[in-house]
Amino acid sequence: MIAQFTPTFSQAWGLLSVAIFFEICGTICMRLSDGFTRLAPSVLIFVFYALSFALNTMVVRVLGLSVVYAVWSGVGTVITAAIGVWYFKEPATALKLASIGLVVIGVLGLHASSRT
Repeated sequence: MIAQFTPTFSQAWGLLSVAIFFEICGTICMRLSDGFTRLAPSVLIFVFYALSFALNTMVVRVLGLSVVYAVWSGVGTVITAAIGVWYFKEPATALKLASIGLVVIGVLGLHASSRT
């Protein structure tokens, strides 16, 4: 049964990476859904987020809630912001780039703290 699966430390980081991928896909689908007016992206928001949360539920058994949620949301934020600038042509202001840099520093710090 999947609910009884407890990943190893390195498997947990791999599953967290997949969870982040699904979170990014779900967030991009929010933009593509055009306010829930387009069916496929609207449905995919919930599919991707359900997969992401299911994986996170397994990962928190090993890495801990504070690290998992911070890394999941931080990495997802940075990559989603980059996609917003690159694909959706959103402005890349100095404040936005500096803020993304601070998120990266925070994620790296949390990752380092999980190794101790």
